[in-house]
Amino acid sequence: MSSAAMVVRLGGSHAFSPLLRPWLAAIGAAAGRVVLVPGGGPFADAVRSAQTAMGFDDLAAHSMALLAMAQYGFALAGLGGPFVPVDTMEALREALADRRVPVWSPWPMLRDAPDVPASWDVTSDSLALWLARAISAPHLLVIKHVETPPGATVRSLVAQGVLDAAFPHFFDTYPGAVYIVGPDDLPAALDPDRPPGRRLPRSE
Repeated sequence: MSSAAMVVRLGGSHAFSPLLRPWLAAIGAAAGRVVLVPGGGPFADAVRSAQTAMGFDDLAAHSMALLAMAQYGFALAGLGGPFVPVDTMEALREALADRRVPVWSPWPMLRDAPDVPASWDVTSDSLALWLARAISAPHLLVIKHVETPPGATVRSLVAQGVLDAAFPHFFDTYPGAVYIVGPDDLPAALDPDRPPGRRLPRSE
């Protein structure tokens, strides 16, 4: 699939934040040109807690975490605006053509994907990179609830827990540009041709 759309990953930490609706408004302003990847938010937290209490394996937790992203996506789409949940490439293309914002659910597309490990090392950070590569998106925008310090690299952000442990691997296989944005980078309207935030360097 070839697409000029930018992929935007909106972290689950925004679920109960006053910044959620402003970010959705900014993303919605670029309807038809962006694909939204939701984090897991409180739904993924519930999976982590249940795994600790029940002891099920990481394969089950992985599937449940993918469904948690879908749940958060449904919640975001339920807030109104141009957002529509999608779980196939065909639905994603149709949403973009209709000038909507597809909210990507990785289930069932990734439940058996051989290049996506069933591990908590892989979160929506890395899955957004997977999708960006799959649709040939020129840019990935990763929205975080914290500011990124000047000079930050992929590995330094992984070490700080800002990005997941699998991110460097997926980053190395994605030819596009990756931008990290925090609260201070929130625009009134998102411009996919001029992403806000800090571009992550390729060489460290």
